[in-house]
Parts: sequence; C-alpha cells; structure tokens
Amino acid sequence: VQLQASGGGSVQAGGSLRLSCVASGNDFSMYAMAWHRQAPGKQRELVGSITGGGSKIYADSVKGRFTISRDNAKNTVYLQMKSLNAEDTAVYYCNRGHAPYSGPYYPGFYWGQGTQVTVSS
Repeated sequence: VQLQASGGGSVQAGGSLRLSCVASGNDFSMYAMAWHRQAPGKQRELVGSITGGGSKIYADSVKGRFTISRDNAKNTVYLQMKSLNAEDTAVYYCNRGHAPYSGPYYPGFYWGQGTQVTVSS
C-alpha cells in the first residue's frame, strides 16, 4: 500500500489549504483514514479521522476550522484547512486505519510521506 500526500505549502495566517492523500489498491473504502501532524520538537498528533462510512472525529484544536472528507471512487482522503494560524505549522501525514471494517479509527501501519504546511503570522 502506498499513500501519496500533497497540497502543503506556505500561507499567511487566516488563509486556507486543502491537503490530499491518494492511496493505492482497491480496498480503500474498507478502511478508516486519518491525518496527523508533527510540529518541530513536538510529538505527532491526530488531527482528524474518517471511517469508511463517513463518521468523523477531530482534535479540539482544529474543530470548526478543518474538515476531513473522502472520495472512495478516487481512493483519496482530503483535509480542508481554514483560518490557519502559526500553531498549525507542521508536517502533515495521512494514515490508513489498522484493519478493514473495524469501525473507529486506530492508527495503522501505512503512512504517507508527509507534506509541509507553514503558516506565517
């Protein structure tokens, strides 16, 4: 399984970005997917997750600003980010959940390569 993340970049505070993560294989819809992020000197943290059925969970720090979605026909999970601030600066990683049809998301083995998001104030 390969996960290819894209869409990062540099943006001013208050701006928006949309991240994409395309997965290989033909079983994408069976798995929950998630976005994590890691800022310099900090641990990787879960940003948001979405089950195969579309149930979503967000970190408190991004609720109301970020939206996770998926297009199973395109094997793609998205992260729409709005009202960005400097604390959102990090490398963002997509991850496939640990098992198919497993309900809630738990981190799995496969990670994307990461895409850098830099927010300047």
